[in-house]
This record gives sequence, C-alpha cells and structure tokens, in this order.
Amino acid sequence: MYISTYEDLKSLCERAASYPAIAIDTEFLREKTFHARLCLVQVATPDECAAIDPLALDNLSPLSELLVDPDTVKVFHACTQDMEVLHHTLGVLPTPIFDTQVAAAFLGERTQISYNGLVHAFCGVTLPKSESLTDWSSRPLTDRQIEYALDDVRYLIQAYAVMRERLESEGRLAWVLDELRPLTRLSHYVIEPRQAYKRVKRVNSCTRRQLGIVRELASWREKRAEAQDLPRKWVMSDEVLMALVKRAPSDADDFRRVRGTEHLSDMDVEVALRAIANGKRCPKENLPNVDHARHAPTPETESVCDLMYALLRLVSDRSGVATSVIASRDELYAYIDHPEDSRLREGWRFELIGSMLDDLLSGNIGLTVKDGSVEVL
Repeated sequence: MYISTYEDLKSLCERAASYPAIAIDTEFLREKTFHARLCLVQVATPDECAAIDPLALDNLSPLSELLVDPDTVKVFHACTQDMEVLHHTLGVLPTPIFDTQVAAAFLGERTQISYNGLVHAFCGVTLPKSESLTDWSSRPLTDRQIEYALDDVRYLIQAYAVMRERLESEGRLAWVLDELRPLTRLSHYVIEPRQAYKRVKRVNSCTRRQLGIVRELASWREKRAEAQDLPRKWVMSDEVLMALVKRAPSDADDFRRVRGTEHLSDMDVEVALRAIANGKRCPKENLPNVDHARHAPTPETESVCDLMYALLRLVSDRSGVATSVIASRDELYAYIDHPEDSRLREGWRFELIGSMLDDLLSGNIGLTVKDGSVEVL
C-alpha cells in the first residue's frame, strides 16, 4: 500500500495503533545535507504493510502521534539513523522501541547483524538487494521500489514476534530492554555544538589544552554546517580539524598552510581563528578532561585481563550473548582498576558475569582446560 494523502495516512495510523507492536523503517538521503532528508516511511502490522510518502504529504501528524503512542511498540532494525531522521522531520522521538539488531546479540547472533542476515536467521527468507542504491527522493517511485522498501518491514514484524517469544522464554527480554534504554534518550541523537568535539576522530590523542581547541573548532564547524545545511566534512573534515588543532595557527597565512582549507572563505578563516584563540586561552579549570585512556598495561595486568577475557568468552559461548555486547577488553582493564565504576557491576551484566569476575579476581574461582575446552574451577 502506498500512502500519499492525509486521509489514507490517518486511517492507516488508526489501524496500526490497535496493535501491540508495529515495524518501522525509513528511507532517506544525507549525502549532501547536514540533516538527513526523509523520503519514505514504511510501516507494518501483522496484517498489512504500507509505504508513507512524506514528500507528498504536508501534514504527518497522525504518524507523529502513532510514533509516541505508549501502547504500541515501534520495532526497528539498527534504529539510530531512523530515530534521528524521524525526530528531525517530525519533532518526536519514537517510544517505546525495540531494536532487533540489539536483541539478536542476546540470541546467539553476531553483533551488528545486517537486516538481511536477521531475516534469514529468524524468518528463513533471503531478500534481494536490487534496489539498495535507489535515489529515494526521486518521484514517482516504481512498484518494484515500493515492494523492495516494504520488505524491510514485512519481515521485520515477523522476526520481532519470533525474537520476543525466545527472549521471554529465556528470561532475557528485560536485558534487551535495559540495553535499549540509552537509545530512547534525545541526547543520543541531538548533539550540542559544545559537545561535538567528542565525536571527532582521534580526539583521544589530544592534551587537555588541545581538547580546548578541538571543542571550540568543532563547535564552530557544527554551527556552520547546520546553518548552511551541509555535511560537516564539507565544511571541514576531521583530519583537517585535527591538523589545525596540532598547528594552532594564530593568523590566516599559517591557517591556510593546512591542506583542505582552500575552500573556506576569508570570513570562515577569521571565525575559525577566533575559535582556536578561544581554545588557547581557555582557563585550565574549564578545559575538557582527557578521557581515561588506558595506559600500556604491565605484563601482570595484561595476563589478568587475558584470564578475564577467557572467562568472558566462556560466559558468552554458554549464554549466547555476544562477547562485544557484554564487555570490551578496555572495559576489563578498567574493571581491574576501578570495578565500582564499571557497568559490569550493574543490571544484567552483573547477573551474567560481574559476580564471576569478582570471584576470579579474588581467587575464589579459577579456569582450567577440560577435554579441550575452558572450564570454571
């Protein structure tokens, strides 16, 4: 079903709201803009699928109301980009949600499983990839394009039913919902310009003073890109930004010596130089803190971490919960020094492995090899 009128949209959303769960997917373009442009919204209930055309509709309020209906779970696969574009376009953040990519990692599947992989694993269906490079902003859409888009929700709602039943039977639904909680926070999708520096590549290599410059320069880039509706990298790439941070130029000639700044106007350079100067003279107490980057471990600490990782792998294999979802090696290193600050001491992670790590580090349990496999002593 293709929805291009308000009346059809309202009718669809009223029907969808009667179900405890619906599947949602989006098609969008973001290659040439700061914010992604929403081009299509696919909705599936257990009984029907529809493609909503936001480019043909002036009023999407029924969809907005459906997305925040507390009685209907919105099922996504890898929801972050969908949630971001829906919030920007509609001004609402879908809730409550269920992400099948997250949930699959609790059911023996690899982390970040693709949608095709998910559908094959839980529905036994292999999907075509014929329209994967479609320009979804072009109109009219063909019947083939619409059917391809609808497959993204047609099988998603089926997979959800299978996954939820398994999670409930294994007592892990609460674990998944706990893991999804950060994805329901607006701060996950809306970046304050003064916080944009945290997403700059290789920012963890900076000193505190350099972090002050990164914060100012990244904030300028964020505002400039949004004001002109341009991708951040079109204003300034992370590589160029970091080169300017290391160089910390104080005049335009020195600034222009960094490759990749040629396209910037003289006004851009002037404002960017002011940002760099602000970072240079920021009082020490107001500088960002350096992330607790792990120092090179001692041989003893590395050996302990290897033992902890062996236990982690054992727990992962037995439980079917992906290793990387439970903890990273860096988290294990941090646990050795500051266990009280670790998320391994909270919620489902503590239930699954946290208490065993405590016992391992205190010498109450050990690991051995039996019949070629690692076992707990």
